[in-house]
Amino acid sequence: MKIRIPATSANLGPGFDSLGLAISLYNYVTIIPYTCQSISIKGEGSNRPRLKVNNVFVSVFKEIYQELEGKKQNFRFEFENNIPFSRGLGSSSAVIVGAIASAYYMADVKISKETILNRALVYENHPDNIAPAVYGGFTTSIVVDDFVKTLKKELPQNLKAVMVIPDRAMSTAHSRTQLPKSYHMADVTFNSSRVGLMSAAFFSEDWEILKYASWDKVHENRRMKKMKELFGVRKMALKNGALMSTLSGSGSSFFSLTYKKDAQRLREALKKSFPNFKIEVFDFDNSGFEIT
Repeated sequence: MKIRIPATSANLGPGFDSLGLAISLYNYVTIIPYTCQSISIKGEGSNRPRLKVNNVFVSVFKEIYQELEGKKQNFRFEFENNIPFSRGLGSSSAVIVGAIASAYYMADVKISKETILNRALVYENHPDNIAPAVYGGFTTSIVVDDFVKTLKKELPQNLKAVMVIPDRAMSTAHSRTQLPKSYHMADVTFNSSRVGLMSAAFFSEDWEILKYASWDKVHENRRMKKMKELFGVRKMALKNGALMSTLSGSGSSFFSLTYKKDAQRLREALKKSFPNFKIEVFDFDNSGFEIT
């Protein structure tokens, strides 16, 4: 079998741990029954020998496969990784979702995407990245009694994602330590109103209002202080045609949504101002993971 899992951008400004969308940047994993366990890695992580010894995808896959089959079996895992590590593009969610879906497929057990999403919640305890990795599109999610409730909206072809991918990583775990344990009521109200407006904007396709709906007072600025160039990225993006520009997950990447006709102009403006960062234009993924 071969599975394709998309990158994701989560939070989208005010939607802390709840909003996300899928981008047409993919990791691919081929899995073949084999005489012994074997792992090969191309792309991201190919220069990290420890990933052949301590590989999260393989660990999750084996755990679930053995649970389903009641026995161990050896496989060859061939990874083609295109999603950068620790850049806020959902690399860990892609691993978890991909491993769970693959284990069920190889065990020949039919399962719904909803069940895969909820099994993924065990390994990643908030749904902002795992929901779009499963379903694709724009997703808004909550967790009720350890069960994810999600609504999805497919994204039209006249929109593009412009991603600024810095040359430095930002740890999600460390990034969360920069956030306060409590917030002022005014800041919570500010965010909750914008989460509602942003969700409505995506579902009604009112893209122009995103410039007002995408501001945040809970996490973005605190995280961006670790890489102050990101303030300049946001300002430059909004000045050059971005409909919204937000920290991608916990960073360090920055996500901008723009009309297709403005995407290359925005990319060139960002490349000129931030030559050391990788600037890429992507379509949106509306399918989530796919198995062939």
